[in-house]
Amino acid sequence: MTLNDSPVDTADIGIVDITPENIADYGVCGYKDLKKHRELRRKIDWFEEYYQKGLRIKALVSKEHGYQGMVEYIPGRYAHRPVDADGYMFIHCIFVGFRNEFKGKGYASSMIDECIREAKEAGMHGVAVVVRDGPFMAGRTLFVRKGFVAADTADPDFELLVLKFNPDTKDPRFRDMKEHLREYRDGLFVIRSVQCPYTEKNTNAILESARSKFNLRATLIDLEGPDAVQNAPCAFGTFCIVHDGEVISHHPISNTRFENIMKKRIR
Repeated sequence: MTLNDSPVDTADIGIVDITPENIADYGVCGYKDLKKHRELRRKIDWFEEYYQKGLRIKALVSKEHGYQGMVEYIPGRYAHRPVDADGYMFIHCIFVGFRNEFKGKGYASSMIDECIREAKEAGMHGVAVVVRDGPFMAGRTLFVRKGFVAADTADPDFELLVLKFNPDTKDPRFRDMKEHLREYRDGLFVIRSVQCPYTEKNTNAILESARSKFNLRATLIDLEGPDAVQNAPCAFGTFCIVHDGEVISHHPISNTRFENIMKKRIR
């Protein structure tokens, strides 16, 4: 395990390269039980497919406490967000600290450094990431401190940040999500991609509530491949709930939260 140029004590913790051969040993995002967690089995299958296309996961692992964080990134052509970022390395997600003692120690910064280093070695334009100060997505502050700047914005409060290696390179951009939102004007739609394992939880309960409690025509849409996700109707890309042409959740939520939203919409 290594933490390159890290300002933190590395006696107990380090960064592990996740591969198709060891991903089942470490798990993903806290999911570890292959028999119990369907979302883990689906994520592993997805990881093995895209690993061949440059997808990488770095896990932050403590010898004493196990898995404590990760960063996932992929060449922008295959980004699972509604962005045009070809030529950039694109960060899907990053988090640190199932245990509080691992937060605020510089680990996330070290993992981003790993991504930047690999992007430079691959001759890419830079590194891009979608951020939001809310659930399920990294905030902007961490990236701004490392020199990332805003390249684009999307409703309601998403930003596309970029660290460019050459200032003359064309910026990455969000795609036109409003155009694709028109495809979901009648009924309720739960739209998801296996890229995020949290999109599995609560989905069936939400669909059942939509049908039985609110008498809605409810449809589950599994986005297959980067082109489908890049044409998603919301900036989170890998999950959203749309009701009659309006995004009512930009990230995974509980069934209780869904029902509370719908009670306000259907009176």
